[in-house]
Formats: sequence, C-alpha cells, structure tokens
Amino acid sequence: MRYIPRLLESALGRAQRQFPALVLTGPRRAGKTSLLRHALPDADYRLLEDPDVLARVRSDPRAFLDELTPPVILDEIQNAPELLSYVRSRIDAHPRRTGQWLLTGSQESALMQGVTESLAGRAAVLHLLPLSHAESARVDLWQGGFPEVVARPAARELWFSSYVQTYLERDLRAITQVKDLTVFRRFMGVVASRHGQVLNKTDLAAPLGVSVPTIGQWLGVLETTGLVALVPPYFENFGKRLLKSPKLYWLDSGLATFLLGLRSRAELERSPFLGPVWEGFVAAEIIKQQINRGGRRELYYFRDEQGLEVDFVLPGKGGRWQLVEAKAGRTATPAMVRPLQSLASAMGAKFEKGWLIHRPASTGAGLRTLAPGIEAVSSEDFLG
Repeated sequence: MRYIPRLLESALGRAQRQFPALVLTGPRRAGKTSLLRHALPDADYRLLEDPDVLARVRSDPRAFLDELTPPVILDEIQNAPELLSYVRSRIDAHPRRTGQWLLTGSQESALMQGVTESLAGRAAVLHLLPLSHAESARVDLWQGGFPEVVARPAARELWFSSYVQTYLERDLRAITQVKDLTVFRRFMGVVASRHGQVLNKTDLAAPLGVSVPTIGQWLGVLETTGLVALVPPYFENFGKRLLKSPKLYWLDSGLATFLLGLRSRAELERSPFLGPVWEGFVAAEIIKQQINRGGRRELYYFRDEQGLEVDFVLPGKGGRWQLVEAKAGRTATPAMVRPLQSLASAMGAKFEKGWLIHRPASTGAGLRTLAPGIEAVSSEDFLG
C-alpha cells in the first residue's frame, strides 16, 4: 500500500530532535507504524505482538534490548510494559542522545500510565488519528480516514466488520473485563445512533439493560482506544444557564456509518443520520488539524437552556474564539448563521471569526460572507 505523507511528520521530527524517546498513540490501524517506519527507515524495528518476541522480552529484557541498535521502534509497547523501566535506564545513561527510542501503543490509558511512571520528562507524546482530508482528498464522509479503507474502498464493508471484531476480541479484552462481547457490540451500535448528541448515560443504558456506571466504563474504553471523542461544553458567564454534559462523536465517519447499518452512499444521503454524521466528520477533522500540529485537542460546543446552540467553539488568536456551524446541505443561507451571530454578540471582543461549513457543491462557491465576521465555506476549502 502506497504511503500517504502525514501532517504529524513535522511535529514528529521536532520531537525526535528534542527528546530521547517518543511515544505515538492512537487507534489501531490509524497508521502509526507506517509513519514511524517511513520517518526512520533504518531504525531497528520490533513488533511486540509476536509471541516469540514477547517470550524473549519476558525471559530476559536486558538481553532483548542489548540486541537492538538505536534508533529503535518498539511497536505496541503496551504488550510489554516491563520494558519501559529498562528503556529509562538506557536513556539516563546517555541523556543527551535524542530520537533513540520510538514507542507506539493502541491502548492509550494503560500505555500512558506506564510512560508517566517510567519515562516522565524523557518522552514526547504525540497522537495519531486516521487520515484527514488535508492528507488525502479521498477521505470523505462515507469512507472515513482509516488508511486501508482509503486505499481499498471496495473492501470497505469487510474491513470495518473485521476491524470491529478484532477490536472486540483483542483491545477490549485487554483493557476491561467485559463478560458479554455481544452486548458491547450492541452498545457500539447504540452509541452510533447517538452520534452528535449530548451525552445521556441513562438513555444509553436503557435499551441494553446495563447500569449507568457500566455505560460510563464502556464509554471510557471507546474514548481510551481513540474511537470516540467527548466534546465538552464551552463555559462563559453570559448570563445564561448552560448545559454541562459533553457531546458524543465517533472520530471516524466511515466506522460510524458502518455501525449505523448504512450500506451505501445513497442510503447515507437519505438517512436521518446524515446531519449528525456530517457534524461528527467536521469535529474529527478539526481535532486532527489540532493534534497533527503537535498541539492538544481544544474543541467545545455551546448550548444553553433557552435553545441557543453553536456546534463548535475553538480557540483563535490572542485569546479570542472562533465559532463553527456544520451543515450537511450544499447551500448556505444567512438564516443558518443566526446562532453564530447571537453567540458572537454575547462574546463581544472575545469573538474572532465565524464559519458555516457545508458540503461541497458541484461548482465551487468559495468564501461567501453571510454576516459581519461570519463566512460560509465548503468543507473542501476549510479542511483542505
């Protein structure tokens, strides 16, 4: 499969020059290994999923590391967390040598716990999500951004089916004690049906017959493994009563549509889920832009109890904020940006700019001003 350059490469290069170790996390099959092996083609590579490799690690970790010549890529390090303390010792023996140890992991919480304890101050931590539209024009609402789906769209259905099964049997069992994988698979479908909604754990628990604490644990698993994002509300004293629960989004629109049972682009176009899937696609693309620069995720939504709602609030320049409304239609009208105008007015000097992001039309319309400081733009222009 042809390698697609990743925007995270610049941040990766900076981290290699500044830290002895680098930890790259993200969902399984997002492209972590391909990125590191492309960036360091001559690095010593070990996959810590092979049974014979793990047996050698556990029988004699020092001898295992002695066989390697830095720079070293240790892939899926969460399977051998005992190596972290030995890697730390080698870093401390030569603290000025940077870019020597590159670690990947698909289960972020368990991996981060080990890194926090063993490599604090010694490792840069970066996060890789599936491909963004800016990285490949083939990333779209239907296919999503997993590299193998983008490369082989005809195998989309089978790939997602296999991915979910692998996720249930491998990552899920390694992270939590879920007794009934069938119920968890149904849970994933229910969560997909709440895509883009304010989180209500009781609403999720009712159709599955499980407790609210269980729902909280299972959502934590989906978030930990990089499949969903919980977008918190934006709080500011505008004299309004604001909602305090996060909104729930799947980070890959292709996986979301698969879990919703949609089997064609035409079916998606007719579906009542088109709007939420589009909103989630925009949310994921904004998050990818932020973390691909090596930054942290900073995305919020706004909703008050009087019904004023703005899809996304994100930081702009100089402590000001940008507002984003995502519309699945291909036509933008001034009426669509009234919520942006209301919140912008309440923000005053803290407002920087507003965007209405719509799907591309058959003929490019470019930027179009709908109100002072608020412009309509197609996703092709905004995200590309």
